[in-house]
Amino acid sequence: MAIFQFKAKDASGAETLGQIEAGDRNEAIAAIRAQGFFPTAVGEVKSASASSGGAAKRGGAKKPAKGPAPAAPKKKGKGLHAEIRLPKFLRGKVKTKVLTQFTRQLATLVNAGLPLMRGIDVLKRQMKDPQMQEALDGISEQIASGGTFSEALTAFPKIFDNLYVNMVKAGEAGGVLEVVLSRLAEFAEKSEKIKNKVKGAMIYPIVVLVAAVGITAFLLITVIPKFQQVFQDMMGGAELPAVTQFVIDMSQYVQHNGLTIFAVVVAFVALKKIVGKTSKGAYFFDVLSLRMPVTGTLVQRTAISRLTRTLGTLLSSGVPILQSLVIVRDTTGNRVVSKAIQDVHDAVKEGEGMTQPLSQCWVFPPMVVSMVEVGEETGALAEMLTRVADTYDDEVDNAVAGMTAAIEPALIIFLAGIVGTIVVAMFLPMIRIISSVSGGTGGGM
Repeated sequence: MAIFQFKAKDASGAETLGQIEAGDRNEAIAAIRAQGFFPTAVGEVKSASASSGGAAKRGGAKKPAKGPAPAAPKKKGKGLHAEIRLPKFLRGKVKTKVLTQFTRQLATLVNAGLPLMRGIDVLKRQMKDPQMQEALDGISEQIASGGTFSEALTAFPKIFDNLYVNMVKAGEAGGVLEVVLSRLAEFAEKSEKIKNKVKGAMIYPIVVLVAAVGITAFLLITVIPKFQQVFQDMMGGAELPAVTQFVIDMSQYVQHNGLTIFAVVVAFVALKKIVGKTSKGAYFFDVLSLRMPVTGTLVQRTAISRLTRTLGTLLSSGVPILQSLVIVRDTTGNRVVSKAIQDVHDAVKEGEGMTQPLSQCWVFPPMVVSMVEVGEETGALAEMLTRVADTYDDEVDNAVAGMTAAIEPALIIFLAGIVGTIVVAMFLPMIRIISSVSGGTGGGM
């Protein structure tokens, strides 16, 4: 017998750290699951004989623990830390494209009848990403020592998140691992496609805004002062047009307070990050992102699409509803939506349906609530959620196209207005100067 230290989550997602006594690692995992926990890391601390002292010499053995024991002091280089500690270069995040390609290829190999270990070895030899290659080495070792694929994945949480691990676990339990892997690859591909579309739609506005700020700053700092000197020399202190005086005042302010402006911008960005790390601040910014006039609808539709596709994929793969809701809650990326999913989780846990708590959150339109209600009544919730996700994927595409079509001319007009105002402001005094010179010359003749 040996003592194993473990980290696990309960049905609500709360993390537990404890110890349990078992014959080997697989028995420890089974015992932890029997208590209603979902282990995320399990490592041997020491043998029971070493910890029981004289009891071991008398031939006695400690009975398996009835529940999680208080966490023992952690010893450096031993136990749980030695089990799950990763090299530094593994602690980064593997690109979604690499993980999706691996998942798709592994699904193809397993579906073709190749054993799982053989498929992993084949992909490991052709894997170029060092982080993923190292992870596959560890996964192969754990599977070879008797662990399951899902258990091996839990040792690499930076690469395989809870969604991935729990879907693989459900696929192993149902004997449909290749189907689950295909669903995972499809889910990742669609999610990445939506993300890339949203990013692509934002590139053009950002480039134009940066160009507008750069051009304006260049004109105010470099060009306008030279015109100001010309006006002083040629007009002898005469009053300038209002728009010209405004532009010159702006130029002087930027020249004399450039460092202050830069410091204010940096302070604002830093303050936003600091406030965003607090629970109330992060919640406020998430609400703001959903309420923004132009981009709010896009953010809302993207969040609903991601939520419904994730939940539908989990349910169709055989993951229990409460566990699925916990995973979705932790992967939405928006605290407003996460709070709504937590309300749904609490309602389902009490034996109620999902419709009522969803209808009470303003993020979810009536169509989504109605589809969920129909899915619950017909027993086809996973299918309905997938349909909602497909619908909102199309709406995101349309919203991105519409936003891009509207923003491009608006930004061009905005940039043209700034530059045009500066040009007009500089030429109005020049026209006066030219007129006065022409008038003086004509009178002399």
